[in-house]
Amino acid sequence: MLKMQSSQRWVDQLPRSANWLLLGLWVVIGSILRFTKLTAKPPWTDEFATMVFSLGNDFTSVPLNQVISIDALLQPLKFNPDANIGNVVSLLLQEDNHPPLYFVLVHLWVKLFPSLGEYTDVWVMRSLSALLGILSIPAIYFLGKIAFRSQRVGQISAALMSVSPYGIFLAQEARHYTLAILFVIFSLICFTFSINSFFEKKILPLWLVFVWIVINGIGLSVHYFFGITLLAEGMTVIFLIYRHYQQKKDDLSFMSRNLIRIMLVFIGAISAGLTWIAIIIPKGYGNGMITWVHPIEHILYMISPPFQLLAAWVPMISLLPVESSSLAIVILSSLILLLFFIWFIPYMKKGIQEGLQYSDCYLPIKGLIGFIFSAIALFLVITYVVGLDITRGARYSFVYFPAVIVLVAVSLAIYWNKSNLDNSIVKGKYQILFDPTYLLTIIYSKLNGNGKFAVYAVWFMGFVGAITVLVNLGYQKYYLPDRLISVIQNTASSPVLIATTHRNLVQTGETMGIALELQRRSELQDTLFLLVHQEQLESSEATENLKQVVSKIPYPIEVWTVNFQAPIDLKQCVVDKKKFPQVNGYSYQRYTCQ
Repeated sequence: MLKMQSSQRWVDQLPRSANWLLLGLWVVIGSILRFTKLTAKPPWTDEFATMVFSLGNDFTSVPLNQVISIDALLQPLKFNPDANIGNVVSLLLQEDNHPPLYFVLVHLWVKLFPSLGEYTDVWVMRSLSALLGILSIPAIYFLGKIAFRSQRVGQISAALMSVSPYGIFLAQEARHYTLAILFVIFSLICFTFSINSFFEKKILPLWLVFVWIVINGIGLSVHYFFGITLLAEGMTVIFLIYRHYQQKKDDLSFMSRNLIRIMLVFIGAISAGLTWIAIIIPKGYGNGMITWVHPIEHILYMISPPFQLLAAWVPMISLLPVESSSLAIVILSSLILLLFFIWFIPYMKKGIQEGLQYSDCYLPIKGLIGFIFSAIALFLVITYVVGLDITRGARYSFVYFPAVIVLVAVSLAIYWNKSNLDNSIVKGKYQILFDPTYLLTIIYSKLNGNGKFAVYAVWFMGFVGAITVLVNLGYQKYYLPDRLISVIQNTASSPVLIATTHRNLVQTGETMGIALELQRRSELQDTLFLLVHQEQLESSEATENLKQVVSKIPYPIEVWTVNFQAPIDLKQCVVDKKKFPQVNGYSYQRYTCQ
């Protein structure tokens, strides 16, 4: 091992004023990106849950098995002046499957704004998440700086976080993930500080133990999957202690005090987790809300989880318009991303290997790598052993997302001062223009030969990815009611009834998305809705209820069945066999009743 002083050769400390100005620049850029087009995309089911419960309302006020208007369907989105924090907590425990802390914060946040209309404002609801996403930029700066004792690692971490497409995607949703990310960062700061102290023969301060316990307890009050973060930290600490004991067995007596303090941290986390289990499980966790997490049975489900994880990793660093409607753009975007990561992954690997040669980088790098791999292993265990495919939700990767950003940052910081460009390969402009392979060789040579240029390139790819998310060509919403409404508007020639089957608040949220978009556009205001409740999929009861309700409505009318999970028997109506455009989140069919 080299001494700590030797590792400072690659740490070019910035003047204090310039350091804060640069961090402020990343915060400004991150703020602009997170608040740009904040309401451009329609809210989806999970966001409706946030809005409704945070207002102190519930979904039971929406009538079932009867025709209702747009206003009746959107009733839960109206402000409730009589609601208080107790109502919010009670609703979350009874009707949802998430801890209540974030929803309580949103309830208080909404009260800071004057009423902007009859219904709650989407911008207000999303703005808290965006603000918390902005706070993650200085937070991750301190994680990088504290873990590696380097302003440069902190600055590159903040720069990458400011433009991360994944971070912006989460920040522009009215959900709790950005708050959870903040507490993952806080917990990782305690984690990296503790392992540095642990193996430098320093006693872990009791104040740190207390702070870490509090952070972990609050983190579990934001999202239950924060527990994966805690388990991954615990697995990593155990592994590092085991490896250290193998090499230096005489140090175990000194470690005993730190081991006790580490155990206190995890006992505190376990206690908080058990408390939540005692509160939630008796009330029926999920209430059918996690049915989308399918069991691993089909062969496709067996092979898809690793690819689903990969789909979450790539946008943490960069993303291009892979969800464009143009096949040519999709192919070109995929090719550019592939070429970028063909260069970036080996470059990052070399940077990490170099960093492991420095004494003050060795432990935090090992710790972050162990933490990330432990978290991924837990995802795969839950998926393949427990049988619940949580890899389907890219947003769940928040549990290790900050660690990925910092690990990338340190791999880039290692070579920041590297500058050994090989200009001998440049021969002529015509060869560069007409030989793509040769052009790629030159680009790769410049990326590998100049550390600053490599950082700029990675940041630029992240920035392009951020723009991709903002213009809705990447991380598109799961439900696109605006597109469905456009189809209905361009097709319908009579009053419209939108019918769907209902099992829980998920279906109510799907339909509310359509109604809110109609209300926002001030179009098709006479549209009617019907939520037919069904206890089991494909039930004949839902089929009969739809038939009876439609028979009592004055004709002419058009029935648009949307996500209707039961056989349809409307003999008095004619099905439109035209092939309609596919719309994310909605399968639909048109029936004309004369």
